[in-house]
This record gives sequence, structure tokens and C-alpha cells, in this order.
Amino acid sequence: MAEKTEAATEERAVRRSGPGRVLIAVYGVFALAAGARAGVQIGTKFHEAPVAYLLSAFAAVVYIVATVTLARSGRTSHRIAVTSCTIELVGVIAIGTYSLTDKAAFPDATVWSGYGSGYGYVPLVLPMLGLLWLWRTRRAAVDR
Repeated sequence: MAEKTEAATEERAVRRSGPGRVLIAVYGVFALAAGARAGVQIGTKFHEAPVAYLLSAFAAVVYIVATVTLARSGRTSHRIAVTSCTIELVGVIAIGTYSLTDKAAFPDATVWSGYGSGYGYVPLVLPMLGLLWLWRTRRAAVDR
């Protein structure tokens, strides 16, 4: 039992060190930003662009899940983090492409529209960095 606790502590330390700490912080900021944006948009003008606002809310949920699972240790958290980063990457590419090819479908921007151009393209780069970091720290999670 002590070995498992020690391994979990070591894994958390690896995942939360240096770049991991920055990655978790950025995901947390994006969770807050996307959630606040979606909340205001849904609460005040949902009828104007419901799909866009619901996509922003979905993005916020993905960012929350990624933040929590990147910060936690264990095989399950690692798998969920990989899944959430993958969903995010696919979402950014799909919504980004769709929003550029059919501007009428998105009368208002989402977090992922235009490949995250409203957020300095960070939503496009962030899942790639997240997946890279998870790949680099995977041994600690897989060994458990």
C-alpha cells in the first residue's frame, strides 16, 4: 500500500512539474474563460446563436475535465486526460474548419471557431501540448 501511495506522489510530482504546472494552469484559465463566456452568452442572448453558445459550454466542460485529470495521478486520470485532449483537438479542427467554410452557421464566435483565433489560437495549440505532455509522462501512469 505504501508503494502505491509513493508511486502516486511521484507521478503527481512528475506531471505537475515545470511544463505540467504551466499546462494545468492554462487549462484552468481556459476552463474559467470558456465557462464564463458561455454562461453570459447563454444567459443573455441564447436565442441569437444557440449552437455557438452550447459549443462554448461544451468546450468549457472539456477544459474542466482536462484540468482536473492532468492534475491527478493514476491510469484512469491519464486515460481521461488523453481522451479530453483528443476531443478538444478534434473539436477545434472540426469547428474551426466548419466556422470558416460556413460563416452563416456561426453568427457569433465560439471558443473553437476560427481555430481559436479569438483566443490567439491557443485552443488549437493547447491540446497538442497536452497530448505531448501526457505522452512524455505516460510511463508513470502506465506502470501503476
